[in-house]
Amino acid sequence: MTTKQTFATRDEDVDLRALLGTLSDNKWLIGAITLVFLLISVLYAMLATPVYQASASVQVEQKAPTLPGMSDLSETLGISTSQATTETQLLTSRKVIGQAIENLKLDIGASPKRFPLIGSYLARKFVANHPGELASPLFGLSRYDWGGSQLDVQQLDVPAAMLDEKMLLIAGGDGTYTLQDSSGNVLLNGHIGQTVTSNGITMQVQTLRANPGARFAVVRHSHMDTIAMLQKAVVANEEGKDSGIIGVTYNNADPMLATNFLDQVTSLYVRQNVDRSAAEAANSLQFVREQLPKVKQELERATQALNAFQLKERSVDLNMQTQSLLSQNVSIDTALEQLHLQMAEVQRHYTPEHPEYRAVEKQISELEGEKGSLEHKIGLLPNTQQELLKLNRDVQVSNQTYTNLLNQAQQLDIARAGSVGNVRVIDQPAVNLARPWWPRPMWVIPGGLVLGLIVALAYIFLRQLLARGVEDPVEIERLGLPVYVSIPLSDTQRKVFTRQQHHRTSGRHVLALSAPADLATEAMRGLRTSLHFARLEAKNNVLMISSPSPGAGKSFVASNLAVVMAQAGQRVLLIDADMRKGLLHRMLGSRPDNGLSELIAGQAQISDVVRPVEGVGQLMFIPRGKIPPNPSELLMHANFSSLLDTLRPRYDLIIVDTPPVLAVTDAAVIGHHAGTSLLVVRFGVNQIREIALTKQRLEQNGVMIKGAIFNLVEKRAAGYYAYAYYAYPSAKV
Repeated sequence: MTTKQTFATRDEDVDLRALLGTLSDNKWLIGAITLVFLLISVLYAMLATPVYQASASVQVEQKAPTLPGMSDLSETLGISTSQATTETQLLTSRKVIGQAIENLKLDIGASPKRFPLIGSYLARKFVANHPGELASPLFGLSRYDWGGSQLDVQQLDVPAAMLDEKMLLIAGGDGTYTLQDSSGNVLLNGHIGQTVTSNGITMQVQTLRANPGARFAVVRHSHMDTIAMLQKAVVANEEGKDSGIIGVTYNNADPMLATNFLDQVTSLYVRQNVDRSAAEAANSLQFVREQLPKVKQELERATQALNAFQLKERSVDLNMQTQSLLSQNVSIDTALEQLHLQMAEVQRHYTPEHPEYRAVEKQISELEGEKGSLEHKIGLLPNTQQELLKLNRDVQVSNQTYTNLLNQAQQLDIARAGSVGNVRVIDQPAVNLARPWWPRPMWVIPGGLVLGLIVALAYIFLRQLLARGVEDPVEIERLGLPVYVSIPLSDTQRKVFTRQQHHRTSGRHVLALSAPADLATEAMRGLRTSLHFARLEAKNNVLMISSPSPGAGKSFVASNLAVVMAQAGQRVLLIDADMRKGLLHRMLGSRPDNGLSELIAGQAQISDVVRPVEGVGQLMFIPRGKIPPNPSELLMHANFSSLLDTLRPRYDLIIVDTPPVLAVTDAAVIGHHAGTSLLVVRFGVNQIREIALTKQRLEQNGVMIKGAIFNLVEKRAAGYYAYAYYAYPSAKV
């Protein structure tokens, strides 16, 4: 027993052959779009204003502890020695950036007007070739800057309502200028170096070098908006984990401005850090000095108490055991005293939830426990030895604490006087003038090429997905419509079809007569053969040809089919039943008047309406006639039915060309009188839903579609081309 397996391609599977075929079919369009993007990227790389990057490096060192033991405590806790995370925020803080903006007047924007697209490029070239010179206006356009123009505004104060509003400064002669608003109203007139106030605006121009009539765009930005913008523009990141080195960059089209701004930022940041360090040292020094009198008093009190006890007990000395306990007790009390000082310092900076606060608290608790154990041992000594040990301990602890505080006060006083911070500039701000940061041709041009390719592919596949017409006859046959023939599109057919659609020339335009060896004509002959067998079971010899929508080529099919049928020796009558926009008379080189509409209306006789087609002896033609106001009602008249009854015995085949089914109801009326009905579907235009709706509409009116004609089929690499029609020219004698 043999098992036969059938493999079906699921709808969600990717048809690689069809995909590659689609790319091959649209290769010229893909190439054209990609080439356009490539040219745009090349032009952009050439014409775009270069942007330069200023860079600097700042080192952040670990802060010196304000009290002894603080550094060891940080190491015990595992706290990072790098302060870069906090310092990067301080470096781009509003205080630093805002002061830099004020120093450089960056909230005042002033830029020359230049000719669109190429003006900036020409200005850069002129400045590069003629540094320090002013370019003469080209083409008499003095309103534009062609290179070398300069405007420095020292002061520009405007009302709050005019912040970020663009104004226009027009250069005059001898250092004069005029400031206008966006509507052209004059706001003030001024001269270089003078402070002018008018209409609520105060302005001082420091430098103005331009041709008379040159224009500059001037704007006063909001100070806070400028700060926010530059905070985003300045990039500060730590270079390496816990390295303490902060790299700072800033991009601007003006390399000198970029360098100056970054220099201001780093200098102000270092100055701020020094001031902050000095303030911290001063605060810590004040705290230490406040503690010194208290500790000194405790030392004096402890010394007096010890002396008094020794006099009373007549110079009692400590034995070896008590001396050992004293050393341990002094060590613990000194450490506790130091930790209490540290706790006071930590409380000034951190909350009780901070790890450093908890660590000091934990160490104090541990030492308190050790002290309790030691005091238990001391409690076993004689009373005299206990009292003497206690007094000696107080003296030594107070003396050591007092000495440490004196040393710390000296260190903090030196730190405050020196005013040295924990940051310094390693690399001063600098710009590489030979290599702009942007645009980079090595990135822009390949990027434009790739982007163009992506856009082209997206356009091709999106167009195919959203507006794709039927391209495979199998899709039509799935609707229950057998495809009788696929008519391939040739260059000759394209020209004939275009002339028919747009009525470009007069005369006859029938492909079967002008190009009998064309592939489309051969397809018509194949259709003739198919219809010979399809009509054997038809109720009469009337053939209706229609389409879902205009532009499918039904008139083209009807006229050429009528010709090839007549050339086969059959008596054929071609009727143009499209009494709205019928054009068969143009294709056959005839006139539209005195036709079907007059015949149905009883205004003409059959002998007056039926006319022969020149060059085709067996073919007769009835034009549409005069366009009536009620075509559908005429077709439903009994005269139309009796007309067909009269004409049927006289001809072997009557071909009726009707209007599109989805446009009007004429085809449904005519279909009742036809023995065979065919639907013309245009390749890549008519969608499958249109075809299904057409079939449904006709069937609802009792008209059965016999089959479909797949028209204007284009060559596709994916594989659909009129069931493989090939050119087979006649041999030359």
